[in-house]
Amino acid sequence: MALKIDQDHARFRDIVKGRIRENLKRYISSGDLVARQGKDTVSIPVPQIDLPRFRFGEKQSGGVGRGEGDQGQPVDGGEEGEGEGGKGKAGQDAGQHALEVEVALDELAKILGEELALPRIEPRGKARIVADKDKYTGIQRQGPESLRHFRRTYREALKRLISAGNYDPKRPAIVPIREDRRYRGWSTSVQPVANAVIVYMMDVSGSMGDEQKEIVRIESFWLDTWLRSQYQGLESVYVIHDAAAREVDRDTFFRTRESGGTMISSAYKLCAEILAKRYPASEWNVYPFHFSDGDNWSVDDTLQCIEILKTRILPAANMFCYGQVESPYGSGQFVKDLREHLGKDERVVTSEIRDKDAIMGSIKEFLGKGR
Repeated sequence: MALKIDQDHARFRDIVKGRIRENLKRYISSGDLVARQGKDTVSIPVPQIDLPRFRFGEKQSGGVGRGEGDQGQPVDGGEEGEGEGGKGKAGQDAGQHALEVEVALDELAKILGEELALPRIEPRGKARIVADKDKYTGIQRQGPESLRHFRRTYREALKRLISAGNYDPKRPAIVPIREDRRYRGWSTSVQPVANAVIVYMMDVSGSMGDEQKEIVRIESFWLDTWLRSQYQGLESVYVIHDAAAREVDRDTFFRTRESGGTMISSAYKLCAEILAKRYPASEWNVYPFHFSDGDNWSVDDTLQCIEILKTRILPAANMFCYGQVESPYGSGQFVKDLREHLGKDERVVTSEIRDKDAIMGSIKEFLGKGR
């Protein structure tokens, strides 16, 4: 029975994964999964499927198929036009509902990687970060009761009774004493661990509206999902800026409404300071992501941004990603300046995001190099 259940469960999981693959672009562009995210799982809405079957009516009931019928008469005997456009009487039957299935974020990341053909990331500095890992390696005579090995303890007690001639097969009562107890032994090994930090920077000036922020929110969810599948430890830092920059929490990052001018260099300066103080390049894989509508205060500030990137951020980063979200109020000039000055640097990746339908292509552009 257990084997049959396992087989059915495996088939069901395959169906769910197939549905996700078929509708991945819709899930990404609509942001449905972001609202259903838990700590380690996400809820996937899967429509229920009812198998077609015949229903037999009462005997001598007449109707279409059993006697004469008028043209246009509904098969179920209802009045013509019922149920169209919300007309007709209120019904008493239950409607169709979507079934929500929890899928691990690791599985979701795997599907994303397969559909977008994303290469696995080769972490840098992996050998410099280590973590202790405990592993059970044998059996010992002493230890905490929480690690007592029941089977080995029982076997030692049985051997003692048999060797002493005190074992009675008719009354097989086995009571272990202190000398019979056996415990799991463990050893601690040092293993390399690759940690990563994502620094999200977003322009919150007046030209960045709710729609633009929603695009950033959706894309950051998928970026997080993929990078967490590549690294054992991932931290996120959030920076918002208009004419000045400040570090905030995740909720503030996506809900802040501000106005005013835009000085992108303020965000880059703060990012460089955070990396230098808390995330040294020798120990961390660094991923700065900046989202803006491409408007900046002046040409001088843009040149200052280029200088900060060249001297302080790029030397510490695996790659720097800039996503330009289209806005009716933004000039869109900044991405052109980045490509002009840093277009030949493989660590710099730019993407223009017109709307939600362009998010999937933007993710591919950001993560497709496997850096």
